[in-house]
Amino acid sequence: MLTSRKGVRLTHTLWTLGCLAAMASLPAQAASVSVTDTAGLPLENAVIEVYYEPATPPATQTKNIVQRNAAFNPLVTTIPTGSYVAFPNEDTTRHHVFSFSPAKTFDLELFLSETPPPVHFDQAGVVVLGCNIHDQMQAFIVVSDAPYAALTDSAGTLALPELPEGRHRMRVWHSRMDDGQNVWWEGDISDTDNLTVALELNAIPPQPPTLSPLQQRFQNATHSH
Repeated sequence: MLTSRKGVRLTHTLWTLGCLAAMASLPAQAASVSVTDTAGLPLENAVIEVYYEPATPPATQTKNIVQRNAAFNPLVTTIPTGSYVAFPNEDTTRHHVFSFSPAKTFDLELFLSETPPPVHFDQAGVVVLGCNIHDQMQAFIVVSDAPYAALTDSAGTLALPELPEGRHRMRVWHSRMDDGQNVWWEGDISDTDNLTVALELNAIPPQPPTLSPLQQRFQNATHSH
């Protein structure tokens, strides 16, 4: 009986030590952000930037924004400043991708299967994309100087990576915010916060980018054929 009791006690001791070891190995609580509109509905594709002193600056990237079914995919892209974006066309019709945004003005004239060289985005800001052939096509590139920038998921949430201790400046942007690309929500977040941000959105759907007179004439000529 004594041996049995010792065995039980030993087993219980090992279980307790095992639990303590497992608890010690759990990662510290990470910060997270939930983004909603003022009615409390989750907002997907909200861009969250967090500013802090990183160990190393973010590496530049090369990403694709694909044209498929007369739409840009993905709708919103985030890249570090200095990165490149290519625009492959998977449709059977030609596209003419352009932007008049201050952060990057460019014009990729009609192309089909031959993808133009990637565009270099060397200035932080929001770049609104359009197609000179299909008015309904619109997408956004957020070029960021922040050491961390990412998008919320379909539930409007984003789990942040491990942050340095303390409070850090955070910015949140969504394509339907008032005044479009010029407005950001700004605030602070700590390394363990679970923060909810409610954004004021435009009451009307986003409008297609404004065309120059030359592009308008080109579009009218294309539609007349």
